Amino acid sequence: MKIGVISKYIAEDLEIAEAFIENTIELFENGATVHFISRYRKEGTGGLDEVKIKNISERLEYYRELGKRKEVILRTVREQGKLTGELEKKIVECREKQKIEDLYLPYKPKRRTKATMAKEKGLEPLADIILFQPAVQGSKQDIVLKYIDCQKGVETYEEAVTGAIDIVAEKIAENAEIRSMLREHALYKGALVSSAQKKWKNKKSKYEMYYGLSEPMKKAPSHHILAIRRGAKEDVLSWKIEGDENKVFSMIESRIIRNRQALFAEELVRAIQISYKRLLSASIEIEVFLKKIQDAEKEAINVFSKNLRNLLLSPPIGHKSIIGIDPGFKAGCKVAVIDGNGVFKEYQQIFPRPGENANYEAEKILLFFIKKYSVEIVAIGNGTASKETNIFVKRFIEKNNLKVYSLVVNESGASVYSASETARKEFPNLDVLVRGAISIARRVQDPLSELVKIDPKSIGVGQYQHDVNQHELKKALNFVVESCVNYVGVNLNIASCELLSYVSGIGEVIAGNIVKYRAQQGYFKDKKELLNVPRLGDKVFQQCAGFLRIFKGNNPLDNSAIHPEHYHIVEKMAEDRGVDIQKLIGNEALAATIKLSDYAGEGVGIMTLQDIEKELNKPGLDPRKDFVFVQHSLDVNDIKDVQIDMELEGTVTNVTNFGAFVDIGVHQDGLIHISRLSDSFVKSPHDVIAVGDTVRVKVISVDKELKRIGLEKMPEFSKIDNINKGKTL
Repeated sequence: MKIGVISKYIAEDLEIAEAFIENTIELFENGATVHFISRYRKEGTGGLDEVKIKNISERLEYYRELGKRKEVILRTVREQGKLTGELEKKIVECREKQKIEDLYLPYKPKRRTKATMAKEKGLEPLADIILFQPAVQGSKQDIVLKYIDCQKGVETYEEAVTGAIDIVAEKIAENAEIRSMLREHALYKGALVSSAQKKWKNKKSKYEMYYGLSEPMKKAPSHHILAIRRGAKEDVLSWKIEGDENKVFSMIESRIIRNRQALFAEELVRAIQISYKRLLSASIEIEVFLKKIQDAEKEAINVFSKNLRNLLLSPPIGHKSIIGIDPGFKAGCKVAVIDGNGVFKEYQQIFPRPGENANYEAEKILLFFIKKYSVEIVAIGNGTASKETNIFVKRFIEKNNLKVYSLVVNESGASVYSASETARKEFPNLDVLVRGAISIARRVQDPLSELVKIDPKSIGVGQYQHDVNQHELKKALNFVVESCVNYVGVNLNIASCELLSYVSGIGEVIAGNIVKYRAQQGYFKDKKELLNVPRLGDKVFQQCAGFLRIFKGNNPLDNSAIHPEHYHIVEKMAEDRGVDIQKLIGNEALAATIKLSDYAGEGVGIMTLQDIEKELNKPGLDPRKDFVFVQHSLDVNDIKDVQIDMELEGTVTNVTNFGAFVDIGVHQDGLIHISRLSDSFVKSPHDVIAVGDTVRVKVISVDKELKRIGLEKMPEFSKIDNINKGKTL
């Protein structure tokens, strides 16, 4: 498929000017990343954002795959000697993968069927008479008699007609238009019905709400589809798509029967019924359900991506010394200290005990660390013994009148990091629990820098994440991580190899080379030094330089998002005002005197100049929000302590299409159903709540057997009212 045709198709699909599509594709061809194009090539794309440019990339891949498939199909059908001009035109002009497979179906090599065996017996001409209803002379018996041949295995009138009907039924089932029509009908008019399998009918399970569920197929929400599929895989549920069978027969007949008075009209009706019941019904049902599964998986991946983005962009607490505690009962608590740059200092093990005088040694260690390293934050993982450890730490802080904050941190994925090759390389001589404590502290200091070390799938903010296409999930989540890293920017002199690897154009190998170069040569003083790093040439430099930051380097612009290729513009702006660059940066009054159109030129338009102006006003500004923290009730430590009508504070840990999960400090997240998120209608939970939000909730139900807690969001924390009750450090 020619690139010009692809550009035209994508422009029509996405409703974007074809010139911008062509420019974007050309940039992709030259090795540019989505993030670089959206940030530094706005004039060429008309200012398209990351999402739209990513959509162009995906459609480009789709049409290239479609083009390759067309070539295979055309070659196969041509080799069979069955490629007509009309069929070739349909295949060439087809833009949907499903439809092109429908067109190919009659020519696709298949196992022997009743129809193929009937064709071997010479019954296809009779089948064509039944199907196409031509005017014929003589009776049915006279016509069918010609096809009775004992040597071919056709001994009777009934065998001949039955064989011909089998051929007709298969031809109807392979008709592209009919298949498309039935899929549309099942999708828009069918009902998805799920029920408990026999052995589960009187048993309680997590799929109870799907026992006897019936809803329009078109409107079935994605989480229902995925839950039903999982329930079916676990042999708890069964499903089917119900519809009006008589209506379906009428629809097929309207496409097939031309003359109801034709000689073989009765046989054609039988063929239609056999075709639908034996060949089409189950096939279409599965195809439609699979299509809904694909849509549901896309939606689930989208939900995971939104949650991951919100988590990665959680507010950092900044350059503060922090104690991280990985809590535990029998093995005690691992206590690790990091300094303001995230550098590990030392650790100890403590064993908090109940009672007033039982914690002398544990308190002594904490007090020593706090004073020695000027600790401002104590971060406690939310795993086993988290609540008990938090109570101990809060009482210790109160008892000693310390100006130290304590908070509970979501430690999802910390154990994965602790046992990873990355952690072993970073801390080869430390126990996994100590590594976990360090990770807990670091994810408060800078969540993005720490969480990029963990496989996104292990962070646990997905919806049916193990049920979706894992390749597509990985691709989508990696894109989110890349997007967040490039959005925030990366400190070139302290960033880990993992963080650097997500910067536009860099990747794992070059990231490793940067870290090695930094270790051997010392901190980078100028972005141009990157060109000395092995394998980092001009193209990679172009892609990555704008997203890297050098604090207190030789060039003050290196600590901004202004790309080095545009430094000359800023230099000219400063020169025109008779000041050096340093005096222009951060001087909003002076920047206001700049007439941007004076600096427009080839490849640099107003959009790029507006970005430069924004950076000059607030260089190196972290785009993330201020840090807020939540205080869990110290009186509610287990699900047995949770009572209906309690009002509690919590942190949103996951958002799905049906609601939001909230950590209220009892080792079991509660669920705010979408209907309980606001007094007004909520179309999507993502519109009013996000992972990491601090919320106040009311308990509306508790099922201790299934460990389920139902919550209602209190209005004073509603995003709709734009009220923030959290504390900012």
